[in-house]
Amino acid sequence: MDIKPSFTRRTFIDHGLLWLVFVAGSAFHVVAAAKPQVWIVSWAASQQIPEPQNALPADDLRDGTVRQIFHLSIGGSTLRVHVSNAFGTEALRLTAVHIAHPRNPASAAIDTATDKALTFSGSPDVTIPPGAEYLSDPVEFKVPALSDLAVTYHLDAPPATETGHPGSRATSYVSPGDLAAAENLPDAKHFDHWYQISAIDVLAPKESGAVVALGDSITDGHGATTNWNDRWTDVLARRLQNSRHTRSVGVSNQGIGGNHLLTDGLGPNALARFDRDVLAQAGVRWLIVLEGVNDLGGLARLAEVPDAEHADRVRRVLAAYRQIITRAHAHGIRVIGATITPYVGSDYYHPGPLSEKDRQAVNGWIRAEGHFDALIDFDAVVRDPHQPERLKPDLDCGDHLHPSPAGYKAMGESIPLTLFRR
Repeated sequence: MDIKPSFTRRTFIDHGLLWLVFVAGSAFHVVAAAKPQVWIVSWAASQQIPEPQNALPADDLRDGTVRQIFHLSIGGSTLRVHVSNAFGTEALRLTAVHIAHPRNPASAAIDTATDKALTFSGSPDVTIPPGAEYLSDPVEFKVPALSDLAVTYHLDAPPATETGHPGSRATSYVSPGDLAAAENLPDAKHFDHWYQISAIDVLAPKESGAVVALGDSITDGHGATTNWNDRWTDVLARRLQNSRHTRSVGVSNQGIGGNHLLTDGLGPNALARFDRDVLAQAGVRWLIVLEGVNDLGGLARLAEVPDAEHADRVRRVLAAYRQIITRAHAHGIRVIGATITPYVGSDYYHPGPLSEKDRQAVNGWIRAEGHFDALIDFDAVVRDPHQPERLKPDLDCGDHLHPSPAGYKAMGESIPLTLFRR
């Protein structure tokens, strides 16, 4: 009599690939049931300690609910959320974290039919050690490309030291009580900052990748329109999604207003935050570097300094670029240099001829072959053709340092999408 083996079906997921395992006695057969996928960052923001005027009052976070809206780049049907306590001095406990589709990017209302509670190792609450970051468990939740996601969390007690991103250019909300799943927060206080959420990743096809923009306030979007998502990185994300060749590319904006290459300004210097803000981003394959104007402008902000100090500042800025390139290349990341935009006329830096000479020297190095892997010449895009040391008037937000939304649009549209084709 023939006896047919009895098969037991088991399933498991590894690296985004669903495997079916058929067990028959001591033998087993493995069949891949879906195409392999990888985690790709769809939204992110650099973390820092908020300045006192940008921190949330502790009393608002004692039995408080925080709801924040994030604009994604690449879409997907499975996601995970990063919760950060990077600058916390004590453990941070969130009693609940929920996600949902918002009704409007400028409103606290959510579509409750889409509300889902996140878990962390199967638990609805999470306690994050000081200096650490936690990833939520993956959750099936469809998010279209260029859509918004609301993330809401509840705390019993405020953090000892807050971790966040002040330059959100997006409105967030805080309300008393546990309202993590509430449809609206009608009595909420409004603030244009983000807290404790550092990134959102989606599962995407294995050929996908992400581009990280490492920069200062010009990348962070000073002068952009609140809740309109019109930074140059947003323009780039839309263009990537509009091309069938680059729809699998996510964008991570790692700009911090006032950031420096060489010293701590607002937030840690670029070299100090490189591992967390670049290397740790899910699926990063490309890096755009737009940093240095604060290093150059800050040298003679209060008074002019000798030529030797200008030469030394240029030398140190270029050395920092070399460090970034070397460290990125060690992880297989292609590094794209972006030229520093004009800032003569700035009321904050009021640069003189020597500072402009420094900018030209740095930009010459960025443009030269053999340093960065590719070039984005933002200087050429936004400079006034009649006064090239100044921003073009119609692209200037008014402070002669930061571009306007029209300036950011011109910058984002100038980036060749061929840089991000596999």
